[in-house]
Amino acid sequence: MKKIMIAAMMLIGASTAFAGDSDALKAILKANDYAQAESLLKSSLSQLASNAEKAKAYNKLVELALKTYNVQKATMAANQTFEQLKQKDKVQPYDTVAFYNSAYNALKAAVECDKYDAMPNEKGKVKLNFRDGNKQRIWDARTMLVNGGQRAAQLRQNEDVIKYWGAFLDTEDSPLFTGISRESEKSYFGQVALFTSEYADMLKKTDLANKYIDMALKDDSVKAEATDMKIRYMQEGLTSRQDSISCLEKLKDFYATNSNNEVVFNSLASFYSGLGMKDDMAKLISDKLAQDPNYFAAWRAKGLAELNANKYDDAITSFKKAIGVRSNDALALTYLGFSLNAKAATLNTVAEQKQAYTESLGYLQKAKEADPDRRAANWTYPLYQCYYALYGANDSRTKELESELKH
Repeated sequence: MKKIMIAAMMLIGASTAFAGDSDALKAILKANDYAQAESLLKSSLSQLASNAEKAKAYNKLVELALKTYNVQKATMAANQTFEQLKQKDKVQPYDTVAFYNSAYNALKAAVECDKYDAMPNEKGKVKLNFRDGNKQRIWDARTMLVNGGQRAAQLRQNEDVIKYWGAFLDTEDSPLFTGISRESEKSYFGQVALFTSEYADMLKKTDLANKYIDMALKDDSVKAEATDMKIRYMQEGLTSRQDSISCLEKLKDFYATNSNNEVVFNSLASFYSGLGMKDDMAKLISDKLAQDPNYFAAWRAKGLAELNANKYDDAITSFKKAIGVRSNDALALTYLGFSLNAKAATLNTVAEQKQAYTESLGYLQKAKEADPDRRAANWTYPLYQCYYALYGANDSRTKELESELKH
């Protein structure tokens, strides 16, 4: 009896060790096209016997997607050759939609395959069966999704823009591509992230917009644009003071990791000012100047706060500090001129007033030279004040600016 029991146990062990594929996996592996295999996999994923079976099933999807991808790619390559040889009669039609969709499908399936492939087996060990075979060919398909997103943008297929570019961006750090250099992507990765975020925002996909703008922020080549967009996202939909307070907290967190970014500093200072939080604004400025006595944005913000408080002498001093750091900043020059004009109005003698207006005139003319189209600063009215005070109402310069003020 004991021998029989041992023999039975050996048979059980053998049947377990050499068990074949489950029926669910067999059905998937027999599928001849991607849609059929995907449908079977979705409906029977829980019936697959192990992580290894799930990896094998997803790899089947990879193979089927790549079959379509490679056929279309080969046709496109052949057509390019025929075009170069001026043999247009040999050019064959191809399916662009199928090409990019199959690249997308192959990428998504390969990432899922790799996920299960990297999970421990019943013995607690990891044995990668598919990564080496997939990563290079899937990397090629993934790269093609950049062109796919661009084509979708040209056709105004905005959902497909996010679909293709989103898949490209989302898989940048996938373990599937371990060992592959990202160097070739550095010239355009940030730009793709920026554009994808913009499309997501357009479609009111707020989470995706923020996700991709955070990726763009890591790329110095687009960081300025990305910062502007990030702050704009924070400020969208503000309808109450509480909304503004919530936005302020986000800005403070953003500033904590971007404290040397002038755009972020200016936005935070502007929020403090708009919410009447003078002490917080003063601390922001003083802390920054303590850290960097020549920080241009802090001096300009300090001058503006002093100007708004009618502290004209202090404002003049601060704006002069600002242009000492950045002499051609049209906004600081305009604020300085405005401060001098405001001070002139408080002076008791004509001589003192003219002296203030004369000094102001020099700064405002520099502002006009720096920003003739008034894109950053509207120097027109304070310059008109100087002309009026120094040359009179009938002077041609005064009348010319008066005419501009009416438009």
